[in-house]
Amino acid sequence: MAKVRIHELAKELKMNSKDLVVRLRQMGYTVKNHMSTIEEKDIIAIRKRLRPDGRKDKKGKNAAPQQPAEDAEAKEKDFRKRAQQRKEELRQKKEQNKRKIMAKVDTPFRSRTKRKRKDYQRTVLEDTEPKKIIIEDKITVQELANYLHVNGSEVIKKLIDLGVMASLNQVIDSETATLVASEFGVDVEVQDEIVELEAALDDEPDRPENMRSRPPVITVMGHVDHGKTSLLDYIRHTDVTATEAGGITQHIGAYQIEVKGKKITFLDTPGHEAFTTMRARGAQATDIAVLVVAADDGVMPQTVEAINHAKAAGVPIVVAINKMDKPGANPDIVKQQLTEYGLVAEEWGGTTICVPVSAKKGTGIDQLLEMLLLVAEMEELKANPKSLARGIVIEAELDKGRGPVATVLIQKGTLQIGDQILVGTSSGKVRAMHDFKGRRIDQALPGVPVEILGLSQVPAAGDFLYAVYEEKLARQIAEKRYEKKRQIENVIPEKVTLEELFKQIKEGKVKELNLVVKADVRGSVEALIQALEKMGDQEVRINIIHSGVGAITETDVMLASASNALVIGFNVRPDVNAKKAAEIPKS
Repeated sequence: MAKVRIHELAKELKMNSKDLVVRLRQMGYTVKNHMSTIEEKDIIAIRKRLRPDGRKDKKGKNAAPQQPAEDAEAKEKDFRKRAQQRKEELRQKKEQNKRKIMAKVDTPFRSRTKRKRKDYQRTVLEDTEPKKIIIEDKITVQELANYLHVNGSEVIKKLIDLGVMASLNQVIDSETATLVASEFGVDVEVQDEIVELEAALDDEPDRPENMRSRPPVITVMGHVDHGKTSLLDYIRHTDVTATEAGGITQHIGAYQIEVKGKKITFLDTPGHEAFTTMRARGAQATDIAVLVVAADDGVMPQTVEAINHAKAAGVPIVVAINKMDKPGANPDIVKQQLTEYGLVAEEWGGTTICVPVSAKKGTGIDQLLEMLLLVAEMEELKANPKSLARGIVIEAELDKGRGPVATVLIQKGTLQIGDQILVGTSSGKVRAMHDFKGRRIDQALPGVPVEILGLSQVPAAGDFLYAVYEEKLARQIAEKRYEKKRQIENVIPEKVTLEELFKQIKEGKVKELNLVVKADVRGSVEALIQALEKMGDQEVRINIIHSGVGAITETDVMLASASNALVIGFNVRPDVNAKKAAEIPKS
């Protein structure tokens, strides 16, 4: 007897799949999710009870007729009017808060390190000594000496006594500065002006009635040459592969398509490196990950890395088994290999959606897009389009004719021409916007990738975009951030030692220890994982987020950085790029 899936029945009844699952459970049917099936004999009874036309209440009477269109239109106008009034109230409230913050801010920031040398000497001759000083989270040795009214060499001597070797221009943290100041009998109060200024960027809680569905953001990942870009080429009907050097994607791009009246945003990355680089900067841009696996090649090392990166990000995974047109294609082998990494296909009793496709012939693409929309529907992705715009920089460059250009994915709010924006250490005014096809647009809604012009400098991938009311606020925060960035670049990065980690575990700060394990052979990897997992207890759980054979690579370090993990190597050494990546302080 034929069976029908829940999501197919939901389409027929014009219902949300999630709501239908709940209703069926209330009716006594045993269903798990949108992919569960119903016998055809039960479908007739379900249609009678849940059919959209002529639905009946408990007494058997017809449901109340819909409201006239005039009433609905009047209510919509009234809602818009109240929403506009609320928006104006919030704007006035934010302006009042910003004026209070601006009152505390000095005239445009000027680094104290730029004072003339005679100013330093003059401070030493002053008789009065401060009893209390106010500093920021980071401070140079010379600035601290100026605050303490002492010579810089005296501060350096105190630092040496504390076991810290630093020059006059070296940046030290507030804790070290507090210890040094106490040696001179001076109290220290740490006050970060950036934190006070950035408080004005905090959003008001989004009201439920303002939330609207937004397009899902999809990242395509997988092993090299398994057809990631070719698959996306077919979807958006362009030919990027032919223009790339060696047929490999050299940049990050954002594209948007429309399927059955619903939009989907794709991030075409050169692999999982950029995906994790943005995660390491605190930017979670992806809603769903599409894992592309070649049917004639199976699961490869970079496939495993992509799986681990997607799992670490906590996003749903949809598997596209590509190259089904090849003679040696065997999707069952791919599904079997995926089970070893916790991805069990739905037809095998699991929860992972696997769709056989051919990027060359286009077979299975429609089903893949339908499954992506289904997963997005279950995720219930929503955003408030009526607030100030917030977004993430996907890529940025310096164009000779147009200046700094940034591709931004809008996550909430609506970005418009003329908006004052703050992006990382740069600020500016939106002079022009283009969509992914290069067409000029006046506004960008949540889930939409857009190219913007008007920034003061090129931002970094993963920087957050904030639309603000005042140009002065954006400029001051950008200047403070730039100064802090310069200070951090001069700091010798602190190494995370096992002793420090053990101390945090004893203090209860660490509940889960994430590890990346690499070894010379597969047997050693499995033995290490078994031994490490046995070390976990009730207080601290060991979590292996990635394991593999071979040298420690830059990708391993980036994954560890994004997941606050340690890298453990057995009989292997880090390569040159991995060493450089490990030395870069996490911003």
